Amino acid sequence: MIIASQERADQEAVCEVNCVHPEAVAQARAALPGGQDVETASAFLKLVADPTRLRILSALNTRELCVCDLAAVVGLSESAVSHQLRLLRAGRVVAFRKVGRVAYYRLLDHHVTLLIESALDHARE
Repeated sequence: MIIASQERADQEAVCEVNCVHPEAVAQARAALPGGQDVETASAFLKLVADPTRLRILSALNTRELCVCDLAAVVGLSESAVSHQLRLLRAGRVVAFRKVGRVAYYRLLDHHVTLLIESALDHARE
């Protein structure tokens, strides 16, 4: 029953006639980002799509935190959090500063902040 209604909904979302609107196609094609931009953005989205990393980023969205505090917030070992932060740092999602032997992490820029907030707002709707 559910499968049949999903198939019906999928069929309704498809054009019933084969027509192409040349102006719309040209406009959409002109707006497509370049190949390298798509690759970079896709890699960025893959990084933040991991639930563990999203929890870490959500915590960092509130304030700058050291590795041990992040581990306490997300309930993981410092080693596991450090591994995830290494990936996020390599992907230019987070930045850090050192004070003595303590590393403090923060979101890299407002684009990351907006993405995290938008994704979570969308999930709550």
